[in-house]
Amino acid sequence: MRFRHLLASVALGVAALAATGAKAVEIEYWQYVFDTRVKAMNQLIAKFQEANPDIKVKQTTFPYADYQTKVAAAILAGQGPDVVQLFYGWTDNFIAGKMIRPLRAEAFPAADIERDFFPIISAMKRGNDYYGLPTAVRSLALFYNKKAFKDAGLDPNNPPKNLDELVAAAEKTTKRDASGNIVSAGLTLDMAGQDHQWWREVLVRQYGGVPYTDNDTKVAYNDEAGLKALTFYTDLQKKHKVGQVGFMDEGQAAFRAGLAAMTIDGTFRLGSFNTIKGFEWGVTELPANAQGVRSNYASYFANAITTKADGEKLAAAEKFLTYVSSPEAMKIWMDVVGELPARRAAALTPENTAHPIYGPFLKGLEYSRTTLFKDEAAQRQVAIDMANRVLIGGEDPKASLAKAAEAEQAIIDRAKR
Repeated sequence: MRFRHLLASVALGVAALAATGAKAVEIEYWQYVFDTRVKAMNQLIAKFQEANPDIKVKQTTFPYADYQTKVAAAILAGQGPDVVQLFYGWTDNFIAGKMIRPLRAEAFPAADIERDFFPIISAMKRGNDYYGLPTAVRSLALFYNKKAFKDAGLDPNNPPKNLDELVAAAEKTTKRDASGNIVSAGLTLDMAGQDHQWWREVLVRQYGGVPYTDNDTKVAYNDEAGLKALTFYTDLQKKHKVGQVGFMDEGQAAFRAGLAAMTIDGTFRLGSFNTIKGFEWGVTELPANAQGVRSNYASYFANAITTKADGEKLAAAEKFLTYVSSPEAMKIWMDVVGELPARRAAALTPENTAHPIYGPFLKGLEYSRTTLFKDEAAQRQVAIDMANRVLIGGEDPKASLAKAAEAEQAIIDRAKR
């Protein structure tokens, strides 16, 4: 009798599990490979599934270089992600390719979004519709190696405050071999990293210009301010010899290895730099110009719901998006990745604003601008080519600047057609 009762209980348990399994909805989340981001998302997925046992989330990642192509091919084939991470600057391409859908106002009221998130959320809005929400936002700052400063006779607790001090500190911390080749840069030069943002939204403005007009649809940097900004940047290698394009391939790699005293990068780099053991580093606001004018660039990766998600998958995707853009998720993301919460209340806590690392980035958000890219990858390449023509090809900065302006305007005009 007891054995029959046991069998019956087991049968009921199996039936219950089968029923639960039958009701479970599986959705896919895709993002590019970046160790701390993948680690943070794994934690968020685990917490979400614990609270929503009827939904299973599968995370898939791809190398950054292949990411957009993989996403487009999968969605157009009716496969791939239900929720996808995309750089805000890719939004127009994703909309044009019918890869993402506008967020339903019933689930994500625009008034709530605009009240709770930093103003740069507007870069995800087209007409009356939002197409995604970020977990985190990031601005730029100057990272500096305190050991390199001390070894060069500089105060490791007094980083550069303006551009003149930046150049002076870079000159003192640059190391060369007997042949004059740089073995440790004073300042990294990496247009493919964050330098194109520094040049476009910071240096151009600090020299009195604007990078674009007409809602970022008209290139405006082919003027005296743009030329001064480009000349300042290229002179770091040509005149001051404090850095070199291509040195150790990436600026962040040189800094991590202790072979660069300073580098300009974003909050997303904090998780990686926190693993550095060989030296202590610090963070400070991007240097002001001689008149004290500051500028910064803010950006983010948003999470969007794809056109593949429908029916119960759409409902599950909306639940997941709600969670990964919640204050709880933002706190986890900041702790693991280092990026700042996208919600103002979650970011602007007394603890964060007084923090020696987060504080400079938060200050940068106060005067940041967000470029409304039409094709971020192509527009970034224009800046890379512009600098390389001067630094590698020896072209006159004025000629290279004019070519860049013409090429970028063509990219923007094609996107408008």
